[in-house]
Formats: sequence, structure tokens, C-alpha cells
Amino acid sequence: MAEKYVGIQTQIYRNNLKSTFLLMGFPLLILAAVYAFFYFMLADQYGQRDVGIINDAFVSTIPGVLIAVGIWFGIAYLMHNRMISKAAGSRPLTRKENMRVYNLTENLCISKGMKVPKINIIEDQALNAFASGINESTYTVTLTRGIMEKLNDEELEGVIGHELMHIRNRDVRLLIVSIIFVGIFSFVAQILYRNMLYGSMMGRRRDKNQNNAMLIAMVIAFVAFLLSMVFRFAISRKREYMADSGAAEMTKNPRALASALRKISGNYQVRSVKSDDVAELFIENRPDKSSGLMAAITGLFATHPPIEKRIKFLEQF
Repeated sequence: MAEKYVGIQTQIYRNNLKSTFLLMGFPLLILAAVYAFFYFMLADQYGQRDVGIINDAFVSTIPGVLIAVGIWFGIAYLMHNRMISKAAGSRPLTRKENMRVYNLTENLCISKGMKVPKINIIEDQALNAFASGINESTYTVTLTRGIMEKLNDEELEGVIGHELMHIRNRDVRLLIVSIIFVGIFSFVAQILYRNMLYGSMMGRRRDKNQNNAMLIAMVIAFVAFLLSMVFRFAISRKREYMADSGAAEMTKNPRALASALRKISGNYQVRSVKSDDVAELFIENRPDKSSGLMAAITGLFATHPPIEKRIKFLEQF
């Protein structure tokens, strides 16, 4: 089925709207998880629950939960570029180091009236690239050493155009907002799991209520994490098709980007990047099938469509 064309302004509007819904939806999901915890915990020995007590306990925690979420989001919002750069092992690329990349980027930005983003480099021979940032002061295009050296000018222009379209479409901001909030559930789940694991290893004694509370909290955190991944999936795998088609229109050379994707598909894994959140930003990212069950589960929520389909899509322009 052919992809329906969506204008750039419509796409920007939709992504801004999705960002707003995510900003409201994730805190509501967190509050729902807190309410579920009290609902299952505050039951008497006969399984009866006093809704009034549950509601009172829940309402009393709302300010603390919202403050904690606000602090988490505020720190991530202000520090996200630095954290992404550290996780990716990237550094700023100077104009003196690579005039070619700057010329290609600036020409594309001028053609669309865009502000030129920062340009970073990852010293890795893999072929990959990603865009990051939340606003014009933080927007960044990051390229690996390999992609700069192994693609010709037309192919590299297509890749840079693809990343600029993520910025122009505002879907990079949308993805980063979702990553920030999904990180909350991931962090809580890991803390609870380690607490249970190390508690049992150290021979700590817990009474039945403590064990039940820990188990309930873990189950709720895991369910909330899966639901938050569905939120992230709602961003839609179409974001890559939109960036591909936008880059094809920007460069007037869809086959060059298709050729670049074909080369990238054979050598896309940046071994130094261990963070799944950062890997998700790349122009190409596939779950590592050797990673076991969790990789398979993650694959169900993949935001990247198969690269073969993207190449075929571009070659039909």
C-alpha cells in the first residue's frame, strides 16, 4: 500500500501535537502505576479494599510524584545533548577538519531556510548517523568517521538531508521526549530488580508484606514500561519514511540516498554505542538477534522499518 503524502507543515503540526500528548500522557501513566500499587497493596487479609483509604493514600503522593517527574524531565531536558554525546562517544567536528561535510550541510539548510545545526563526529568506521536536540540551540547532526569517508558526495548529502528532515519535521524532539519518560520506568524497574536480587543474595530477611510490595511494584513497573514503549511506538515507523522522502525532495536525488542506505545496511553497527536509546536515533538500527528474548521483545516495538523496504520506497520516486 502506497504511503500517503503528508505536507511538511502538517507533519510538524502533528509531531508538535504528539509531543504535547506525550508530555501529558507519561505523567498520567506514572500516576496510574502509583494508583495500581496502592490498590493492590491496601487490601485486608480477606482481599477487601477501602476505596477511600486508597484514594487518600494516592492523592497524598501526587505532589511528590509530579515533582520527581518534573525534576527528572528538567535535568534530562537541559542535559540531554551532553548525555547523548557521552553515550555515543561523539565530539564536535570543526569546519577545518571537514569542509566537505559543512558545505553539504550548509547548502541543504540554505535551500530550506533552516538554521545550520551543530555537527558532531563519532570516531568509528561503521556507517551511521543521527540527529538529536529539542530546539534550535541544541539541534545536532552526528556522523561516524566511516560514513564520511565511504560515501560519495551525493550519498552523504542524502544522509545529511535525512537527518535534517528529522529536525525539520520535529520528530527528533518527539523521540527524545519519549526516551526521557521511558527512562523513568526503566530506571524504576532496574532499581526494584536489583533490590530484590541483592537483597536475596545478601540474605536479608523481609516479612511477607515487604516481599508482596516489592513483587507488586516490580510487576506494575514492568507493565508500565511496556505501555510506555507503546507510547514510543506511537511515534510511528513512518518517521523514517518521512525523513527519507523529505531528503529525496530536498536533494532531488532519491537514488543517492537509496545507494547510501544499501552501503549502510552492510556496516551500520557502532560498537562503542551501548545505549539502546542512542542506537534508536541512528539512521539504521536493528535489534541484535543474538541478544536473546529482550532483543526480540524490543524488535516488536522497533521504530525503524526494514531498510530493504526503505530502499525500494526511494527507488520508486
